[in-house]
Amino acid sequence: MPVKIATAQYNISFLENWAAYEQKVTQWVQDAVVQNAKILLFPEYFSMELASLFEQDIYSSLSKQLEALQSLHADFIELFKNLAITNQCLIQAGTFPVFVETGIYVNRAYLFNLDGQIDYQDKLMMTRFENEQWLITAGKELKCFLTEYGKIAINICYDSEFPLLARKQVEAGCTLILVPSCTDTVAGYHRVKIGCQARALENQCYVVQSSLVGTAPWSEAVDVNVGAAAIYTPVDKGFPDNGILAIGDFNAVQWVYAELNLAACATVRENGQVFNYRDWPLQINASSQVMTQS
Repeated sequence: MPVKIATAQYNISFLENWAAYEQKVTQWVQDAVVQNAKILLFPEYFSMELASLFEQDIYSSLSKQLEALQSLHADFIELFKNLAITNQCLIQAGTFPVFVETGIYVNRAYLFNLDGQIDYQDKLMMTRFENEQWLITAGKELKCFLTEYGKIAINICYDSEFPLLARKQVEAGCTLILVPSCTDTVAGYHRVKIGCQARALENQCYVVQSSLVGTAPWSEAVDVNVGAAAIYTPVDKGFPDNGILAIGDFNAVQWVYAELNLAACATVRENGQVFNYRDWPLQINASSQVMTQS
């Protein structure tokens, strides 16, 4: 059965108070639900606008904002849990930097289910900014989530550029990979976009990207954000010839919608023009026989 997905091109705001954040996010969710979307995807680090609720010396400091945000973590969880239950939709709430032990924060992507169940995927591959300046630590576990709509995986931004992660998830049964992303250059956006399209092609599955957009000069963490949300597909019969089911207007503030037929992934894997998913192991044998000629 087809399911409608909404993927956000979400803009960073400078918030007056928690109520303003709650109102903003609730309106985003309601706008998608009115369009009959059942799966909602928000971008990586979209929660960083919450840092604006603190004093300037906190929101302008990379380290202090991480510590301060933990005081809002429980409220963030409760808000999205209630939104998922009330609106009977599956929400991947972008990412939130979470304190896990002394001096260690992870970039965590929560998945809120219709029945109130909550799970998460931590980012596994860290960018230079996260490693060298922000000191965000890589997660340790790669997950596959069983949902009302089948098995779903999450690759957080840079994770999408590493094919073995997605491969493990689709081998576990995932036909939909959600990619919340945050990129501050056009090149960065295209790296993630190309990664998403490659993962959809080689695994013959859906990959959906969400992008943070707009500027936040008050924030050293998310001061510039560019991109476009999109739904990518296998490049084969029954799917778009360019592998793009829907894509937003670059840097616009909007939802991007598409109907997904997740069962079609199994069909194309069995009867496609090519068998990218099935033939994956063949490359391992072929590459082991490479010879260097003088």
